Amino acid sequence: MHRSKMSKEESGKRSCLTQMVHCREFVRGTLTMREKTCGKANCQCAQGQKHLALYLVHSEDGKVEQLYVPKKWEEKVRRWVKQYKEIRELLEDISDTYLQRLRKREE
Repeated sequence: MHRSKMSKEESGKRSCLTQMVHCREFVRGTLTMREKTCGKANCQCAQGQKHLALYLVHSEDGKVEQLYVPKKWEEKVRRWVKQYKEIRELLEDISDTYLQRLRKREE
């Protein structure tokens, strides 16, 4: 569809989506916190106080992969996941516009 035929709302959403995709870093996945033990005999985790570790879980070609996220990467990866979700939500909004048009048989 040509931009001149789009509503201001749709045009604005598309413009925002373009900026987000071109200017932001993003990754598809879910973050999960896990408890783990390190194996050191004198460590607190040997007495039950396990270490917390963040993992990014995502699927690729039908296979689930879990990537450990080092502490120094946590903030960055959390931001990437959040930005992916924002992009996906905006894309879904645009898609819904066209679903409604199809349902109403509007050009």
